[in-house]
Formats: sequence, C-alpha cells, structure tokens
Amino acid sequence: MRPSSHRTTLAGLAVGLVFIAAACSSAAATPAPGAASLMVGSTNNPTLGAYLTGQNGMTLYVLTTDTPDTSTCTGSCATTWPPLSVAAGAPITGPTGATLAFGTMTRADGTVQVTYYHMPLYYYSGDSVAGDTTGEGRNNTWFVAPLSGSVGSPAASPAPTTSSGYGY
Repeated sequence: MRPSSHRTTLAGLAVGLVFIAAACSSAAATPAPGAASLMVGSTNNPTLGAYLTGQNGMTLYVLTTDTPDTSTCTGSCATTWPPLSVAAGAPITGPTGATLAFGTMTRADGTVQVTYYHMPLYYYSGDSVAGDTTGEGRNNTWFVAPLSGSVGSPAASPAPTTSSGYGY
C-alpha cells in the first residue's frame, strides 16, 4: 500500500469514528420510541422538589391543559415535547417514592404514551443533559412531572398565550 493511500485510509477511519461517536452521544439524550419495557426514575431539585425522569435521567414533564388519559400535544408540539412512549403492554417500573399509578394511553397517531396518575408524560427537546429543566414553566402550562403527581389544578392554569397554544 502506498503511504498516501494509508494516510487516506486512516483519515477516513478517523472521520467515521467521529460520526459514530456523535451519533451515540446524541442518541443518549433521545428517548427510544416504543420501548419494550420502561423504568421511570426520579431526581430531587432544591427548588422544584422530587420529579420524574425518563431514559438517561432526562426530565419528564406534564402539560396542564391535558386532561386525564388524553394528550392535546400533537404535530409540531409533539416534536418539541416528545411523548414518553412504550410498546403496547410493556411493563413500567416506577421509582421508589412513586405512590401513584403509571399507566398508558393510546395517542391519536397510535403511539402508546406513558401516564402518571393519568397525566401524559413528555420530554422537552430543549433539555440536553440529565438534570436540565428548561421546560419548567413554559407558557405557564408545562411543568416537571412531580413525584407527588400534583402540579396544581389544570383548570386554574391560565390559557396559553402563544399562537400555537403549546408554549414552545
């Protein structure tokens, strides 16, 4: 093999490894759609208290304009706020301290979304690492999913003020 083609091969290998590493690191923060089983975790924040976390410790949120077992976040909203989803019939294990029930509901698009105390759970695309809570309070309708299950009364939350109505 000529020296220049050996360098070209090594350079190509290095570039390939960079792409693989980038793909793996971005996949770490991305929820797996329709997981066969799911373990929900929790973390504690001095300001927000104990709240639920999903895959890789990413913060889970609730939308106070949702009603029990019904998601109002579809289309571009669901791109910004991806639903926590599992395969139909998949077992869901909650964290220690979770006293309310986890369940599922079927979204209009057929996706099975995880619920906690009947409220649909979501990730926020603006969070990039475990512990981020940048979705907290968005449009005064998006809040971290508290371990207690109580965010306050959705009826008491003010109406969305953005044109999309989803606070993103």
